[in-house]
Amino acid sequence: MKIIRLNTIIVSLLMVILINISCEAPRSSGNFEEEIRQAEKAFNDMAAEQGVMEAFLAFAADDGVLNRRGGIVKGKEEIRSYFESQTLQNVSLQWEPEFIDVSKSGDMAYTYGPFTFSATDTTGQVIESVGVFHTVWKRQVDGSWKFVYD
Repeated sequence: MKIIRLNTIIVSLLMVILINISCEAPRSSGNFEEEIRQAEKAFNDMAAEQGVMEAFLAFAADDGVLNRRGGIVKGKEEIRSYFESQTLQNVSLQWEPEFIDVSKSGDMAYTYGPFTFSATDTTGQVIESVGVFHTVWKRQVDGSWKFVYD
């Protein structure tokens, strides 16, 4: 009787230890939202400091796409070509998400909010526009967030 009780206690204790070791507590969706907020801020700040093309290339997933002028620009090489073909100068782009939603698993997210764009065309005329951006984010294997759709 004592041996059975002792074995039951040992097995129960081992199960508790194994469960505690094997289960990492999931991060709350609030933490995921903060990660996305920080990714958006870093993306926006890089665009202001280093240039729009550099920021889009740095924050695009390898298979990321841009929705521009009614078409889809697919992958980093096409994104680079798209920006290199632009003739606008003094490009400025600022944005900030007013809405963030993250999947429960913390591997996908989307954001939207206002953006402001300005640039100078080849004739010297300043072009300005405001609108609403929409970005879809995907957690990468290394844990970073990259956009897969913008």
